[in-house]
Amino acid sequence: MKLTKLLLSTLTMMIVISLSSNAQENINREILPIVEPEAKHYTELDARNTTPPERFEVKAPKDAPNVVIVLIDDLGMGATSTFGGPINTPTMDKLSNSGLRYNNFNTTSLCSPTRMAIKTGRNHHTCNTGSIMETSTAYPGNTGSLPASVSPLAEMLRLNGYSTAAFGKWHETAAWETSISGPFDRWPTRQGFDKFYGFIGGETDQWAPLIFDGVKKVNPPKMDNYHFTTDMTNQAINWVKAQQSLTPDKPFFIYFSTGAVHAPHHVSKEWSDKYKGQFDKGWDAVREETVKKMKANGIIPQNTNLGPKPEEIKDWKKLTDNERKLFARQAEVFSGFVEMTDFEIGRLVDAIEEIGELDNTLIVYIAGDNATSAEGGMVGMYNEMTYFNSVEEKVEDLIPLMDDWGLPNTFPHMAAGWAVAFDAPFTWTKQIASDFGGTRTGMIIHYPEQIDEKNGIREQFTHAIDIAPTILEVVGLPEPKVVNGVPQIPIEGTSFAYTFNDKDAAERHVIQYFELFGNRALYYDGWFARTIHRSPWEMTDLPALEEDVWDLYNVREDFSLTENLADKYPERLKMMQDLFMAEAEKYHVLPIDDRVVVRTNPAIAGRPDIMGDRTSLNLYEGMEGMMENTFINIKNRSFSIEAEVELTEENSTGVILTQGGRFGGWSLYMKESIPMFTYNFLGLERYVISTDSKLTPGKYTIDFTFNYDGGGNGKGGDAAIQVSDGSTGNGRIERTQPNMFSADETADVGLDNQTPVAKGIGYGPEETKFNGRIDKVVVEIK
Repeated sequence: MKLTKLLLSTLTMMIVISLSSNAQENINREILPIVEPEAKHYTELDARNTTPPERFEVKAPKDAPNVVIVLIDDLGMGATSTFGGPINTPTMDKLSNSGLRYNNFNTTSLCSPTRMAIKTGRNHHTCNTGSIMETSTAYPGNTGSLPASVSPLAEMLRLNGYSTAAFGKWHETAAWETSISGPFDRWPTRQGFDKFYGFIGGETDQWAPLIFDGVKKVNPPKMDNYHFTTDMTNQAINWVKAQQSLTPDKPFFIYFSTGAVHAPHHVSKEWSDKYKGQFDKGWDAVREETVKKMKANGIIPQNTNLGPKPEEIKDWKKLTDNERKLFARQAEVFSGFVEMTDFEIGRLVDAIEEIGELDNTLIVYIAGDNATSAEGGMVGMYNEMTYFNSVEEKVEDLIPLMDDWGLPNTFPHMAAGWAVAFDAPFTWTKQIASDFGGTRTGMIIHYPEQIDEKNGIREQFTHAIDIAPTILEVVGLPEPKVVNGVPQIPIEGTSFAYTFNDKDAAERHVIQYFELFGNRALYYDGWFARTIHRSPWEMTDLPALEEDVWDLYNVREDFSLTENLADKYPERLKMMQDLFMAEAEKYHVLPIDDRVVVRTNPAIAGRPDIMGDRTSLNLYEGMEGMMENTFINIKNRSFSIEAEVELTEENSTGVILTQGGRFGGWSLYMKESIPMFTYNFLGLERYVISTDSKLTPGKYTIDFTFNYDGGGNGKGGDAAIQVSDGSTGNGRIERTQPNMFSADETADVGLDNQTPVAKGIGYGPEETKFNGRIDKVVVEIK
């Protein structure tokens, strides 16, 4: 009898499990969120006389793997040891040795557009991300606002039973949506991620980052030798271990997107000194050696030619001794930064292996959201903000700073010659969407449970928009047609899962347009038509778009684009030009806008500005962490600051109002009871205005005025401080920053977050905190 009951019980349980499994497999996953079944109606009064219904729960498809996307910033295919470059990347090497290398993976040539393409499976203009967030315009394809009809991969996975988390760089939120007022629809935690820990903009100071946990700004944890890349890795490891500990049957999706190795190139000497002397040979020799290694390892065809350098890049042997010395150190620091980043990625991979999930995890390791950056100009930069303010740094000024390169007192970038070297075998670099030197980066696929071949190479054309559909296919999910009530624009990428176990499979992604800031091209079935409209260092005096000259290449015979066949096949070129225009019209690429820095001004670009037409802004104590695109713009004009404060200590200290940081900005503050104002011009010069007497405890109104000279952008002006007790101070500010103070330093009331604008006031929010009370601060532009 007991045996019979046991058998019946077991049979009943098996039926329930079977029904549950079938219910999971038969649900409609093309409409998200998945619609719950209609609730059963009961007629029984007493719950004890009924059997409760099975709980409805959305689960991932059976045996669906975990997914990790690793995305490094600003790194070309010719940099890493995995693809034949001079920089050691042991984690990438290890994953490729038991996985696949893709030598024909392409990006958009710039960060925000590539990130949007990866996260949605659609072209960057479909995502309204024709360029970076800070240069968005009013035109479709460039507005900076991801439409609800383009749902991100993370949301698809989350609504299908995955735990999701993003760590590191975001740079996918419209510039005017980054304030405390939101909206937060395009922040990570409203784009499919349960967890986010990182920075919202395009770059950050690795030693003193601007960090958000979800939508809340947080200070970096206190730890020895703090570095953001280590911090974000710690956060990712803690999250994945906890997630698997609590819900081991629930797969996870991690988007691990480092701010490295985008400028500033911040790394300790422990890492950079590992490369001492290794780049004394120069960028020409490094390019040649890389191409030889690539050929020897079968990464590129044996007939590949080394693309010519851009004319502006000097031969290494023609440089002065000081130039060679400085530039070699820049490459050492960059290489140390790359290797450190790969090491931190290795810690995350090791953690996943430690919890027994590595073999069941699809890892997509993308070594570059675009190729290596030439935005450091011809000689590199001690402070990358000089690039965005059109200020040229000189070798003689940089030599004394060389030993500190990469340390907290620098915000550095390297000379463009190294970008060309680390983007070998191609000619161009980041921003050049019409050259593989701008778009081609190394990609590794690691998935032991489903990929038979080890250390394989795949040559099929693939693109950033192919990542999302590939992941959907691997995890067993259909492309959703409706997400959160909004019909979806179909995914425009092509899954490359077909290449995993068939290296000779016919290419499926056969057409792809490229466009960024006027550089444009079309890939079509092995051919590449393109025009180089502008170089990364050209900002003004550009040719008319209709005057651009197009080239034509057979990329199946000419991997590095060195043999222009435009004159030989004019009809094919014309066909591909026409096809580009058809694709450009289809995907909202038109009209093309080739302006760069000038588009950082919302009024000129035509995008929303949270300040609108306001000429004044009221501020109160506690308002801090305001990013530059959400604060009143005092650049290139006269302005005033009126602060109503109460001094409560005999020695009044701390910041009243500040914007920017160590590498550019301004600050109104108290120091030893004296009101002072510092204008920090790019960390190169500081202009200090102070009154002639100390203030005693009490209530005061402190007025600061700046009368701009006019006559163009970036000019100086006369400055004055006047206090309600009659004390005054006057001075001169000779130079001002015309375009940008910082990509990540903020405006703050009552303290100075991250690095300080002024000297001698402390470091960080605790040391710079104002020790009195601030009733109100009014900033007014004239």
